[in-house]
Amino acid sequence: MEKKKEIVLSGIRPTGFLHLGNYYGALRNWARMQDEYECFFFIADWHSLTTHSDTKDLKKNTLRLVSELVAGGLDPEKCVIYAQSDVPEIAELYLYLNMLAYRGELEKTATFKDKVRQQPENINAGLLTYPVLQAADILIHRALKVPVGKDQEQHIEMTRNFAERFNYRYGEVFPVPTAFSYGADLIRILNLEGSGKMSKSENEMNTIYLNDDDSLITKKIMKARTDQGPVAENSIKPEYIQGLFTLLSLVSPAETVAKFEEDFNHCRIRYGDMKKQLAEDMVSFINPLREKAHTLQRSPAIIKGILAEGAIKARKSASATLLLVREAMGFNGE
Repeated sequence: MEKKKEIVLSGIRPTGFLHLGNYYGALRNWARMQDEYECFFFIADWHSLTTHSDTKDLKKNTLRLVSELVAGGLDPEKCVIYAQSDVPEIAELYLYLNMLAYRGELEKTATFKDKVRQQPENINAGLLTYPVLQAADILIHRALKVPVGKDQEQHIEMTRNFAERFNYRYGEVFPVPTAFSYGADLIRILNLEGSGKMSKSENEMNTIYLNDDDSLITKKIMKARTDQGPVAENSIKPEYIQGLFTLLSLVSPAETVAKFEEDFNHCRIRYGDMKKQLAEDMVSFINPLREKAHTLQRSPAIIKGILAEGAIKARKSASATLLLVREAMGFNGE
């Protein structure tokens, strides 16, 4: 009898183009998980409403994001790709879990505090209960593993708490999920200024998007922050220089990386030459991903078909979980 695969779940908000941080921090590993786990990957369109209430571009952004996910390695034949809003069962579980969440713990979450500082004019209830909806996303498929970054580990711990509270109060229904990193440690991609991780909210010239054209990629890298170079052999690299070497190690041949490492260690590095080489190799890496995504975008029916098929599979899983939840809580399961 074939061993049942463990369930993995993760999601991403449709609030902008994917960038290198998304690719190396999440998407590349998601693609590697497909053969080993039963994977559910969703477009977090409900989550996006907490900070992006204008929905006029939501459908377009969702379709584009799916095209980029598939171009980046997700295979709809090997994993389930769906939009959160296409699975209404999540909302019902969200309602039940809200009865197990307390104001004090929700107000203490780091992400809530950050958003309160960033958007004091829009402190909505959805923002406060964001971790509860995130827990519903995970528990609706009874997922065991959740690949997340450090900034989301607190939310996974809260999901564990909600699962344990439900199980204690109503009976064992939910496995308690854990955060995990697949394979090697996740790679932290810095922005081109070296001032923090690459993100959608950064200055766009400091972020390399999978949708950037060749000339824009080159322009961004050539403007990346550098300095006059080391003054002592085998110096420790400043973080903004290490960030460029990290990018080089991801897209350039090993001998190219070794050459510039040696040049740095012997105080003869020419950053202009290094950035030119990095730009060429980055263009070679991103170009086929971008073109595959653009090809899919020219066939929206294919993307909509991926989402429709994903919704069917996701709802089948979600409905089975809700049946267990309703029975445990004493509601009519029919």
